[in-house]
Amino acid sequence: MREFEALARERLDPAHYDYFAGGAGDEVTLRANEAAFERLALLPRVLTGAEKVRLDVTLLGSRAAMPVLVAPTAFHRLAHPEGERATARAAAAAETIMIVSMASTVAVEEVAAAAPEAVLWFQLYVQPDLDFTESIVRRAEAAGCRALVVTVDSPARGRRDRELRHGFDDLPDGLCCENLRDGDTGVRPIVMSPSISWEHLHRLRRITALPIVLKGVLHPEDARAAVLHGAAAVMVSNHGGRQLDTVPATLDLLPEIVAAVCGAVPVLLDGGVRRGTDVLKALALGATAVAVGRPVVWGLAADGERGVGRVLELLRDEIEQALMMCGRASVRDLDPGLVRRPC
Repeated sequence: MREFEALARERLDPAHYDYFAGGAGDEVTLRANEAAFERLALLPRVLTGAEKVRLDVTLLGSRAAMPVLVAPTAFHRLAHPEGERATARAAAAAETIMIVSMASTVAVEEVAAAAPEAVLWFQLYVQPDLDFTESIVRRAEAAGCRALVVTVDSPARGRRDRELRHGFDDLPDGLCCENLRDGDTGVRPIVMSPSISWEHLHRLRRITALPIVLKGVLHPEDARAAVLHGAAAVMVSNHGGRQLDTVPATLDLLPEIVAAVCGAVPVLLDGGVRRGTDVLKALALGATAVAVGRPVVWGLAADGERGVGRVLELLRDEIEQALMMCGRASVRDLDPGLVRRPC
């Protein structure tokens, strides 16, 4: 994946590269996400007779050919003119799920039209204007999205020093958050509000039959509350280190969240996944699947749809090879005995 990031850095405007690459504050959490995977070792089994391996998973009724989803990331047209259209086509070819960002630079309807075979979920920031929130949900439903991924870690926007140094606080002319168009009134800003509460989740559940994934769950008590409040899945996420700096790496928190939900709902993870071996480590600790964000953007910037496709293909190949090397026949066979932490 490093070569894709290097190519992306060469081709992107420095402000746009830093927007995608950067994190909050001193970027402690940004670095910790990757370092957590590096600290964890794989402990393979031998002579298991696992000749053929299976990578596919089913999540909330959606099948993915591998346990890797495309995470919701904003502003893909900063990376490539085709933007989210190209990403969706690559995800469809890889037979995996793309989570379309509410801050997409291509409207969700156009993303769906560009890749009719893609399995799409929709990421949502609940807006204080609940009528407007409902209108966005209706658009996602009409476009064929199969789940809502509600980001819950954003009562305010993280302070990102790289963006401040560049003065990057708005999209270039000709680009906007297309899912925020509101009739004749133009494009609304995304409002991040500390007033958003569990009651808003109840409202969402009343207005839509789509399963709801809560993205940004880090505390075990919140994971338990998510189950009680009807979430269909939780995603352990620290927003790629872009919101509150110095929170723990998602991989380090994963076992506590898995224990907290007691198998009631699937647990997903994002943050720091760069290799197929990383995917195995997360699944061994209880994740059903992972989501990748920055590697997809680097592939998009490097070579558009083909670049995203190559990133996903590499991850799939690495997962398959690592699974065979670990003596397991399926991603469903992974357990904590597969990993060790150094003394």
